[in-house]
This record gives sequence, C-alpha cells and structure tokens, in this order.
Amino acid sequence: MTLKIAPISSRTIWRYAATFVIVALSTGVAEIVYRFSHLLRLSSVFLAGVLVTAFWLGSGPAYFASVIAFLAFNFYILGGRTPLSFTSWESILTLAMFFIVAMLTGSLTGRVRDEAQKAMTRARATQALFDATRDFSASPDENFIHERLAYHLAAAARSGALVVTQQGTFASPDGLEPPPGLLSRALALAGEEGVGGVVTTLADGWSLRPLHADGVSLGVAAWRPHAGGQLAADEQTLLAILADAGAAAVARARLAAAKSNAEARARTEELRNALLSSISHDLRTPLAAIMASASSLQEFGETFDLATRRDLTATIQEESERMNAFVANLLNMTKLEAGALAVTRTRFGVQEVVDRTMRRQQLTHRRTVLEAAPFAELEASGDPVLFEQALGNVVENAIRYSPAGSTVRIACERADDEAVVRVTDEGPGVPSEDIGRIFDKFYRSPSVAATAGTGLGLSIARGFMEAMGGVVTAANRPKPERGLAVTLRLGLAPQ
Repeated sequence: MTLKIAPISSRTIWRYAATFVIVALSTGVAEIVYRFSHLLRLSSVFLAGVLVTAFWLGSGPAYFASVIAFLAFNFYILGGRTPLSFTSWESILTLAMFFIVAMLTGSLTGRVRDEAQKAMTRARATQALFDATRDFSASPDENFIHERLAYHLAAAARSGALVVTQQGTFASPDGLEPPPGLLSRALALAGEEGVGGVVTTLADGWSLRPLHADGVSLGVAAWRPHAGGQLAADEQTLLAILADAGAAAVARARLAAAKSNAEARARTEELRNALLSSISHDLRTPLAAIMASASSLQEFGETFDLATRRDLTATIQEESERMNAFVANLLNMTKLEAGALAVTRTRFGVQEVVDRTMRRQQLTHRRTVLEAAPFAELEASGDPVLFEQALGNVVENAIRYSPAGSTVRIACERADDEAVVRVTDEGPGVPSEDIGRIFDKFYRSPSVAATAGTGLGLSIARGFMEAMGGVVTAANRPKPERGLAVTLRLGLAPQ
C-alpha cells in the first residue's frame, strides 16, 4: 500500500510564513519593552500576536503561533532568560498558564474567524444563486439562459466558462477561446448515458459537467480554475448547483414553450370549430332561403300573385345581403388578424353615416324599428367606410338580440373633442361578468346562446374603431329599462 501525501498549497505556506512573521514582530515588541523597563510580565504582548494571527489567518496558524509564542515567552519569564530552564514552580505555572490561555484564545478567535468566513462564503453563494435564478427566470429564451449560465459560472470560478449545446457555444467572457479538443469532448460527454451530475476534470484544468434535466441531455457546462490554480470545495459545489439550476431553467423554458404551443393549438382548434359552426349555420340558412325562394319563382312564378312574387324576391334580396355581410365580416376579421387593414383618414359627417346605416339595416330587418334621435351635425376624423361598417355591426348585433317589434335607438352627441354614437336595444342585456368579453372573437354570452350568430360583429367593430384611434364600449341599460347600450367614440375633425 502506497501512502500518498497531498501537496501543500502555496496559500498554506504563505499563511504559516505570515504566522512566523507576526510572532517575530511580537517578540521584537517584547524585547523593546524589556530593554526599557526590565519587565518580565510580557505575556499580553505575545497573546496579542496570537489573537492577530487567529483573527487574520484562522485556527491552524493560531495553534502554530501559540507554540512559537510559548517558546519565545520562555526567554522573558525565566531567570537569566535561558530557554526552558524551569528554576521554580512559579515559572512553570506561569508558562503553563500562558500556553493554555494562548491555545484557548487562538482556538476561540480562530473558530470565530473561520465561522465568519464560512458565513461570508455562504452569503456569497446564496447571492450568486439568487442572481442566477433571477436571470434565468427573466426570459423563456433558451439562448438567453445559456448566455447567463456561462456568465454566472465564470463569475463563480473567477475565470472563464463555456456552455456547449447543440444550438451553439456560449462563452464568458466574450471572445473566450476553448482549448483544442474541448468542444468535441464536451459534445461527446453530453451524449453519454448515466453521467449526469459527474464532473470531469481535463489535464489542462478545465472541468466539464453535463447538463441534464428530466433525463434529457441539454449540453455541457465547462469552466476553468482561477489564477490560483485550484477551486475550493465550496466553489465546486456552487458551480455544480449553478449548472443544475441552468439546466432546470432550460427544461422549464421548453415546457413553457410546449405549453404555449399546446394552448395555441387548442385555441386554434376552438376557433376553427366555432368558425365552421358559424359558417354551417349562417351560410346555409340564407342559402336555403334563397334557393327555396328562387326555385319557387322558377317553377310556380306564373301561378303566384304579384304580392307573393314580391315577397319571395324581397326574401332573396334580404338573405343575400345577410350572407354578403357575413362573408364581409370574415374577410374583415382576416385583414385585422393579418394587420393588412387600410385606414383612410378624412373628415366625414356622422349623421350621413348614421342615415345610411339605418336605411340599409331597415331594409334587411323589417321586424325591428330603427329610430334615430335628432342631433346637431358633427364631423369626425377617420375612415367613413370603416366607421359605417363598425356602426353597422353594432346595429346588426342590437337587432339580432332584440325581440320582434322592439325599437333599436341610435343617438349621437358631442362630448369634449369626441363624437359619441350610442346604440341601445330592448333585448335581454348581458350578464355583468360577460360585459368585458362580448368584444372577443367568437364569444357569445350563454344568455343568448339560442340566438343564431357568429360572435364576430362586435369584435370587428372594436378592431375598426381602434384602427381609427377610437373606442367602443358596452354597458347594460340602467334599471328598470332592459337591453344593452353600445357606445362608439371617435375624435372630431379639427376646425
């Protein structure tokens, strides 16, 4: 069996050399005091040297200082200053007590110093981990996490660090060149099984640690020791924890991305189903009415009286306009989603737009009374075509959810520098918890689920108004009145 002796580090040699210097200085001070006062009670001078050594260098050097201070103090406590000449029990007791006090003092002070050093080390490690985890959670981007991991590893190693992944190599500090063969060795290590958490130290001092999370290899972290040439155990532990924290952050980012993709697919599927459902109802219903009316006119038109033919013709026109409005809403929603909506800003008369909207809607919906409150002529700044489409969608929505024979009222007024158009109906209104959602795509309140509709009209109206710099809001009418009030606000044209 071969006994291996660990090499003594230069730091340890320096500490004990400094201990010898401190005791030598204490001895020099004692010699000066002795020559001027001839006092032999100089134990406090040597104890001060032991305290300084323990506080500055730790417990080990403090014990060494106690021994050599004991030997030096022997020259001053014994008669004739002859070393280790025990001439009396008093001398022996004095030396023994000095040695015991020196050892205890050095031990206690050294332990306090060592514990303080450990506490500072733990505090630095905790702060480093806090800073790292805060950086890792700042962004879900994997490359950002890799960059910050390399930075924090380099700071902990007080040198340079690399994070090697399939996406690339991230170095700290910037421009750090890895030694030849390190990248290939790191990539090979990343592909090996069962090496998670194992640190591999290469001949040139670089350390490699695979990054694993949930059994998946994410790359390899590499760092080199600082100028001292060797990392302490607590530094190695901190580096390992940082590597694991970085791997966990990357895994968390991938899970978050996978969750977002799954949610996006679910939303897309939900929207697709809602769109298909709307198309199947809102297109097939007018198409069926048009086909039935047209076929009746074609086969039995000569036998029908004039009133019947006019009614069938009006049905074809009404259902065609309804289908055209539905297709227009789909196209407008596509433009809004693609950001391809063109806005032409100009001055236009609000009353003129309201009148056109009322005439068109009254032709399509004959069972509802449209009524406009008189108001002064206002000129707004925006796109009159988009404003008319937005107002038309709001009026269409009000008519759709109002009972037959009820009144939909349009009122307009000036409020500060805005033209305010308010559309009120006599329908069932909207539950308070759903008010904020009625402008969402394809959303329809459960209270009106039995009424046909796509849930696109108000959403498109909001998109058009926001594109012109306006807003649209909704609120239930105050009791005892029933119904919903939708308000469109658009800036007035400058005078």
